Amino acid sequence: MTQHLKTPPVVSQDAWEGAYEEMLVKEKTLTRARDALAAERRRMPWMEVKKDYVFEGPNGKVSLLDLFEGRRQLVVYRAFFEPGVYGWPEHACRGCSLGADQVGNLAHLNARDTTLAYASRAPQADIQRLKERMDWKMPWYTITDSWDKDFGVDEWHGHNVFIHDGKRIFRTYFVNNRGDEAFGTVWSYLDITPLGRQEVWEDSPEGYPQTQTYKWWNWHDNYDAGAAPDQRWVEVSDAGEAAFRNKDA
Repeated sequence: MTQHLKTPPVVSQDAWEGAYEEMLVKEKTLTRARDALAAERRRMPWMEVKKDYVFEGPNGKVSLLDLFEGRRQLVVYRAFFEPGVYGWPEHACRGCSLGADQVGNLAHLNARDTTLAYASRAPQADIQRLKERMDWKMPWYTITDSWDKDFGVDEWHGHNVFIHDGKRIFRTYFVNNRGDEAFGTVWSYLDITPLGRQEVWEDSPEGYPQTQTYKWWNWHDNYDAGAAPDQRWVEVSDAGEAAFRNKDA
């Protein structure tokens, strides 16, 4: 297979490690730049949502506030599954379906007071059938009004981010096109939210909620709201951090 490719040179272990170290410098620079960009997102102005939107859920009509499921932050992905979309009625859009396949276990995102939801114009019966067939676990709602047009996703996919203060809802961020490619992990979603990962190393405005790095992590079936970090895990993660610091020293 490789005989038809113009492959890179084959080198010794020392030469390979040298090339790797050069690449690693660039990758760390990219990581720091990504962190800085996320810090700027956390300082984006907010836009209050003043219109009352209605969605259909598995149990009937719900509001945009209901989509938060009692959490403080909400990420809504507009997926295309409805009449006129390629694949209907058996499948959603291939691109949206690929993205849905990438979504990790939502317990970790929920543990950071954040909800992920999908929204389409398909009836709930079709959405529930599709979710069961494709083994997708995210809450998925039916759009019934101008929500998709008002938030730039009536003709193309995209993620809208919201936060609420009591009954007041604010739009804080929006991303679509190739920006949607990266989503699926807990980190990709948290990095576009106004509160971020909520860990102490982050550059966030004063007063934003932050906890010790790693300490809130848990098995997805073991989160207990309000529980203190497991002491044994604190010790393990502290030892891991110390080892990395010594390696970089």
